[in-house]
Amino acid sequence: MFSNAIVKTPAASMINGLTTAGLGQPDYELALVQHQNYISALKSCGVNVHILESDERYPDSTFIEDVALLTPVCAILTRPGALSRRGEVAGLEEVLLEYFSDIEQINSPGTVEAGDIMMAGSHYYIGLSERTNRAGAEQMIAILERYGLTGSMIELQEVLHLKTGVAYLENNNLVACGEFIRHPEFNSYNILEISTEESYAANCIWVNNKILIPQGYPMSLETIQSAGYEVLEIDVSEFRKLDGGLSCLSLRF
Repeated sequence: MFSNAIVKTPAASMINGLTTAGLGQPDYELALVQHQNYISALKSCGVNVHILESDERYPDSTFIEDVALLTPVCAILTRPGALSRRGEVAGLEEVLLEYFSDIEQINSPGTVEAGDIMMAGSHYYIGLSERTNRAGAEQMIAILERYGLTGSMIELQEVLHLKTGVAYLENNNLVACGEFIRHPEFNSYNILEISTEESYAANCIWVNNKILIPQGYPMSLETIQSAGYEVLEIDVSEFRKLDGGLSCLSLRF
């Protein structure tokens, strides 16, 4: 169960954020409304939400998940593969010291963005992508093992980040789409399949037995509800324009 979440208010500069989506420029004012609704949803799941101020220097900094991995026993600051995002890491360490006594760091030549890391119990799946390289993943696994946790690597073929296409919903249930539906690494899980047409909905999050999913994906909603979960739909259309999803917008621990 999660007790806390950390979020970062979108900066007006988000309109210049990194994107491959081709969906147009985000509406900043609407993004602020959607972000506030996201915070409200997290609170309704029983977590305390620590809200950080926006930072205009970093257009993508609202996607706070990428710059740290928070485990039950330690925090690990990452080294983003996107050069424009590396400065985001330094400002987070002071915040994490309020919650963690042990803080580790990924160093050069390693790169890791935590959108490429999925926790399933005490095991962490790490996607090798354009943003997370093997050197970074090896460092991450070595850190995890020092704390009694485990990790393994998965080479990505189609998606930006691992959690673009897969999400662990506890109870051995795994939401998956595309290349992950029949991936041998996930053979032991009960796969909740997301269609190609609704692939954006695969980036959903478990928060204290409730599932947050993006609004507007009825087949995915039905699939997850049929597995016995209470589901909250959240409109994150403006963050989708920057390749961002629900998991990207918070650090949950």
